[in-house]
Amino acid sequence: MSRVGKHPVIIPAGVDVSLTSGDISVKGKNGQLSIKLSTEVIVKSENGEVLVRPRTNSKQARMAWGTTKKLIQNLVDGVTKGFTKILEINGVGYRAAVQGKNLVLSLGFSHEVILPVPAGLTVKCEKPTSVAISGANKEQVGAFAAVIRDFRRPEPYKGKGVKYENEVIMRKEGKKK
Repeated sequence: MSRVGKHPVIIPAGVDVSLTSGDISVKGKNGQLSIKLSTEVIVKSENGEVLVRPRTNSKQARMAWGTTKKLIQNLVDGVTKGFTKILEINGVGYRAAVQGKNLVLSLGFSHEVILPVPAGLTVKCEKPTSVAISGANKEQVGAFAAVIRDFRRPEPYKGKGVKYENEVIMRKEGKKK
């Protein structure tokens, strides 16, 4: 039995949920999001809640049960509150800035890294060493943060690089004389 899937998704005021055959669409103050539903689950919307149940008792249906519930919860959270990931940049001369619709990163390469900001996301650099990525789609926010982090992952000796705000870097001891 799925411990995640058995709880309903509560629909707050101001959010519209529409179920069609095979997909669910959620509309709120931050926009509209939709996903395709698995054929292994049954989704019902009633009394301000969305209920997800497995169609059969197969292993695949039980796996899709909790996943589908969490995906629907992420849609509802995205159109109401939105999601934010904060990246920290550590290193001498490492910095970030937003220029128009591009994110410009100086990460110790011979050139600056210029990334176009995807539609639906907002990027803010309140400090040159901090990048805040926010948007309604959790998957899109996380994917763009991962792309930025992949340019210069944090290294274990001095901790230089791009890391998530709450990420803990396991530090290693350097050479001894």
